[in-house]
Amino acid sequence: MNAIRTMALATALALAGSVAAQTFPDKPLRFVIPFAAGGGSDVMARVIAEPLSQRLGQPVVIDNKPGANATIGADVVAKSPPDGYTWLHTSPGPQITNPYLMAKLPYDPEKDLMPVARLGTFIAVLAVNPSVPAKSVKELVEYAKANPKKLNFSSPGIASGSHLAMEYFKTVSGIDVVHVPYKGTGAAIQDLISGNVQLTIDSLAALSPYIKSGQLRALAVAYPQRAPSLPDVPTIADTYPGFDASPMNYLSVRGGTPKPIVDRLNAEVNAVLVMPAVKHKLLDMGVVATPSTPDEIARQVESERAKYKKVIETSGVKAE
Repeated sequence: MNAIRTMALATALALAGSVAAQTFPDKPLRFVIPFAAGGGSDVMARVIAEPLSQRLGQPVVIDNKPGANATIGADVVAKSPPDGYTWLHTSPGPQITNPYLMAKLPYDPEKDLMPVARLGTFIAVLAVNPSVPAKSVKELVEYAKANPKKLNFSSPGIASGSHLAMEYFKTVSGIDVVHVPYKGTGAAIQDLISGNVQLTIDSLAALSPYIKSGQLRALAVAYPQRAPSLPDVPTIADTYPGFDASPMNYLSVRGGTPKPIVDRLNAEVNAVLVMPAVKHKLLDMGVVATPSTPDEIARQVESERAKYKKVIETSGVKAE
């Protein structure tokens, strides 16, 4: 009898989800950005939100909820109704890294958030001050091993994506370099240019002007493929196969959202990402737009989670 009731309930929920999907959306949609306005994720979300609104026939309202390494915004979505009307612009923090950086989260990162579609990947690059006597990843590693703790690397803050990317690089290369955290990307880059610190892995969007001016030297791209704007710069993966420290951003909704609604949102996001105007705007930001299915993005989240769990445990990094 219990089995019959369970099957009946599952059937009823599936039918309800199907009916909801037929009318979805019939009111404005809320796009929660867990960062302050004007940052890379915020700008990226706004590029995508306008054409998504046009395709869905409803306003997409941007709602910035910064703080606690994206946890505040993630919690808003994790506690929203599972109806597809509240979205999270998800960085690696909420589901991938925060579970290992923080002692406790106000939501269940696996059950309360459901990945829907990849939005894009911010290409990251390994760059050094020109005073560093290395013009390749191999030469950098050799120099760092011959001079342990002599090189310092900058990041916008403890447990930031830049910090974890360098900890990942330290893990695979076996080098011993010293972390110098800053309060923001601007200060970290300025001290890198001045030579107070010697290297970093950060977004191409942030570093590109200084690479082009010769103030910084790009050694390699921290993405599986070469960057379109730096075609002559190899990848770190050329030296350490499989290396990828470019942060993926994706759209999530509350766990338990009906599959027909998730599939509809996935299809609309993918349609927007292949629009030439959107692709070009994102590439100008150093973002590669790569459409995905919900299953593909869920598998990538699991893979990234396993990777950074090892990096965080090995390095001992904890969020402030």
